[in-house]
Formats: sequence, C-alpha cells, structure tokens
Amino acid sequence: MKKLSFSQIFFRIFLWGYAFISLYPLVWMLLYSFKNNEEIFVSNPFGFPKTLRFENYINAWSQYDVPVYFLNSVIVASATVVITIVLAMMFAYATSRMKWRGRNFARTFVALGMFIPVQAVLIPVTRVVQDLGLSGSHWALIVPYTAFNLAFATLVFYGFFVGLPVELEEAACIDGANIFQTFFFVIVPTVKPAIATLGIFTFLNAWNEFILANVLVLDKSLKTLPLGILFFQGQFTTDWGAMGATMVIASLPTVLVYTLFSNQVEKAVTIGGAVKG
Repeated sequence: MKKLSFSQIFFRIFLWGYAFISLYPLVWMLLYSFKNNEEIFVSNPFGFPKTLRFENYINAWSQYDVPVYFLNSVIVASATVVITIVLAMMFAYATSRMKWRGRNFARTFVALGMFIPVQAVLIPVTRVVQDLGLSGSHWALIVPYTAFNLAFATLVFYGFFVGLPVELEEAACIDGANIFQTFFFVIVPTVKPAIATLGIFTFLNAWNEFILANVLVLDKSLKTLPLGILFFQGQFTTDWGAMGATMVIASLPTVLVYTLFSNQVEKAVTIGGAVKG
C-alpha cells in the first residue's frame, strides 16, 4: 500500500470536510421534513426524527397546491432550457464561425447582459411583459428567464465553437451538406457536453428564481414552487414539517438533473482539448 504524504492526507481531510459541509444542509432538510413543529424547534432540532411523519408529504401535496406549483416550475424551467440553448447555440455559431460585419459588436453587446442585475431592470421588464400581453401565462416568466440566461450561454457556446477545427465544416461541405445540415448534424453533436452543462445551470436558475416570479406572476394558478413555499406561513401558525417536505420535493428535480448529466458536465471541461487533439 502506497504511503500518503502529509499534503495528500491534508488534502483528503479537506475534501471530506468540504463534502460534509456541503451535504449536511440537504440531510438536515430531509430529516426536517419528517418532523413536527415541536421537534423542529424544541425537542429535536438536529437529530433523527422520533417518528417518520409521512403525513407531512401528504399534507404538502394535497392541501397546499404543491402539484400545481411543481407543474408550473417544470413547464417554465424546461421551456427556458430549450429556448435558451437553441438561441444561444445559433447566435454563438453565427458569431464564431461566420464572417459578417458587426459580429464582434453583436457578441459583446449580448455578453454585457451578464453584468446587468435583475433588480436594476425589474420595472422595465415588468412593463415589457405587460405590453407584450404575456401576463397571465407561463410566458411571463419564460421570456425574461431566457433573456437573462442567454448572455452566459452564448459566451460558453462561443468558446466551444471557436475551438472546433475548420476541417469539420469543410468535410461536410464536400459531402454536399448545406449550412443548416452542417450545424445540426456536424457541429451540434460535438458540443453535447456544453449543452448538458448549460442545461443544468439554466434549469437551476429558472427552477430556483424568486425575484422575477414574485413580481411578474399574480395568478395563484401560475405560481412556481419558490413562491408556493410562502403560502405555508400562516397568520398565527406555520406547518414547518409540510414546508420541509415541499423543499425536499422542490430539490428532487435538480438533484436528478445533475445526476443524469454529471458525466457530460465533467467532459465539458476537456472537450476543447479532445476535439483539437
């Protein structure tokens, strides 16, 4: 057995400590979801629940419209991911692989969106959504979410497309492929890791977003899970166990998405060098 050096031992201890700190809130939230108010605040705030109260999940699902909020979050987040990735890929390809006047200005202009905080444009965004007649539908969130995620997604795709060899397109052209066939059947498959990575980040941003949703969504039937959690806070009492169950339900899709696409995320780090090699 190979003897570990002091630096290696220290590094492993650091990683285990970091993993514990990162995972503990999730474990605590899971335990929290099986307790009642008395256990959460008085007798057993940090330990395992004395009794697994599955009724917290039943109450959250049946009494607090969690299915409606969950479905709204799925619709908004999924649509945001698809639209953002498609638009970002097409724009990044046009600015990185095609020669046309003003492409650098267009790329820089879109990238500046990364530096604009949501709070600074909250009122203009609200006015635009109202003027476009999007209020009262899921598009009231899908369109702003897509706009705010486009800058980062475009920047990432641009970096991937710039690193691709020109020979890919030349070979496709020789085989008789047009620009659309080259893009969808040759270029897009080479950046699948980037698509998976941006899909996860965009999904998480849309799934967890609260500020815009709180301002733009007025209809209760269109509220997403982050907004739905507010309804657990009553005037005189709050069902904290059911709130914990709702937070667990809200976290499951993000955990599943990362688990399914984690390999693609890891490949995204080295895809540029692999393609060039």
